[in-house]
Amino acid sequence: MDRRNFLKEGALTAALFTILPRQVLGGTGFVAPSDQINLGIIGCGAQGRWTLGGAFASRANLIAASDCESRQLQAMQELVDKETAKAKGQAYKGFKQYADYRELLARTDIDGVIIATPDHWHAVQTIEACRAGKDVYVEKPMSHSIEEGRAMANAVEKYGRVLQVGNMQRSWRNFRHACELVRNGYIGEIKEIKVTVGPPPVRYNLQAQPVPKTLNWETWIGPAPMNPYNEELAPPMERNMFPNWRNYTEYGGGMICDWGAHMFDIAQWAMGMDDSGPIEFIPADKKELKVLTMRYANGTIMTHEPFRKSEGNGVRFIGDDGVIDISRSFLDTIPAKLKDQVIGENEIKLYKSDDHYNDFLNAMKTRKQPLSTVEIGHRTASLCHIVNLCYEFGRKLTWNPEKEEFFFDNEANKRRGNPMRKPYSLEV
Repeated sequence: MDRRNFLKEGALTAALFTILPRQVLGGTGFVAPSDQINLGIIGCGAQGRWTLGGAFASRANLIAASDCESRQLQAMQELVDKETAKAKGQAYKGFKQYADYRELLARTDIDGVIIATPDHWHAVQTIEACRAGKDVYVEKPMSHSIEEGRAMANAVEKYGRVLQVGNMQRSWRNFRHACELVRNGYIGEIKEIKVTVGPPPVRYNLQAQPVPKTLNWETWIGPAPMNPYNEELAPPMERNMFPNWRNYTEYGGGMICDWGAHMFDIAQWAMGMDDSGPIEFIPADKKELKVLTMRYANGTIMTHEPFRKSEGNGVRFIGDDGVIDISRSFLDTIPAKLKDQVIGENEIKLYKSDDHYNDFLNAMKTRKQPLSTVEIGHRTASLCHIVNLCYEFGRKLTWNPEKEEFFFDNEANKRRGNPMRKPYSLEV
């Protein structure tokens, strides 16, 4: 049996085993496999270590990790040992390191994986994880192209997996409250939305540097275009920073995707557009339109522009009867009393989660959809990708959210996907 068929058979067997009633599997003291969450993490860089490694180590059994940089892999193990001991009284002694993530995916005792690699790896690793029978927590932005996002959604559906996107602002009370105020009409009909995030990416333009001995550069590049190493993409641990690969088109989507995956996501949630998105994307013309402007089918306008320049990334909702400003550091409303408005029992209430990580683990156990599903992640990321294309092309793009294609624009339609180096593909 070849490797792919072996993984398919293993995934099928695991799925059947998980759904059997626990009384069939053992006596009253038996703990069902669905109650024992074993996780692996792929990607042990700054995001993987500082956020996901510590968060999940205290909530589940984090038993394996993979990375193409050996020092980061060792640092992840040390973090997991520390956090597990803090949460459970002792470190998990069976933690194993893998230079090749496919070896981690082949383990039958791992229920789910955390994917914290650069954006250009998300799709391939998610699809392979689903094929191997693993549930997936994938960092935002979920995809590196529109085609990648759809392929990821197809994989989740085909293999019956649970996927949570790391759009954790949906699990923060202030963001949920702001969206509920909008949904329930507390500021009237929404006329305009302003979203503040940084700029689009640029083409890779850095000088070549020697590859560190502890880094497998070929593996880091993976399905993306090969370019010479520069520490801005994969900084040595001594720099203690988030890497800047996200600023280059070949590997990330700039701040449009990096922060847009958070802030455009909140705009989508408030508008009830989780399965759709804007239909027009129009670049600034320096005359009538001062900034890049989007239009939803219902007429609501959304712009990419700063509205509180000194206070970072955020979203402003402008309605007939008021204004709501929301970010990670403030929730301000006009009228001011709206900030403390209690949403009534008979009003629209959105999915409530106060812990994005536990929400994923609960979904793994119950097999119900988590808060930030693969379809939600795909639609938010698609919006970000189209904004980037609009900036690049400098012309109006008309989008069909149902067919996921551009009207009368062959060039834009070709750019819904990115070329992949062999042997990588989006085959589901």
